[in-house]
Amino acid sequence: MQPFEDEDVPLFTVGQVAEMLSLKQAFLRRVDQLQVVSPQRSTGGQRRYTRIEIRIIQQVASMADEGMTMPAIRRIIELEQQLAEVVRQRDELAARLLEASDERTRLSRRLQLLLSPADPDGSAPDDGD
Repeated sequence: MQPFEDEDVPLFTVGQVAEMLSLKQAFLRRVDQLQVVSPQRSTGGQRRYTRIEIRIIQQVASMADEGMTMPAIRRIIELEQQLAEVVRQRDELAARLLEASDERTRLSRRLQLLLSPADPDGSAPDDGD
């Protein structure tokens, strides 16, 4: 995957993000200061935003336009991220549970075959009808 295709690669400067989203750079610095997003820094010390962070900033700007405070916005975003992590963990556990269930079924069938008596010719025993 090319770096510009990866959503987690910090490519965009404060100026670029401000222009893309029609926001003031001071707003972006405030979002960073409150740790709503934490952009990486270039070797020169400039903030570099990922596409994921840009989407979060878009959401923050929308909530701020609706009159929400930055601490409230930060808490909402934290809760959304926690929920996403819980959903990811749930999905992972569900997949592992399905694998374990499939393995249990396979082993149960194998055990039944091993425990079922067979006639010397390999056929199943007669039940005495």
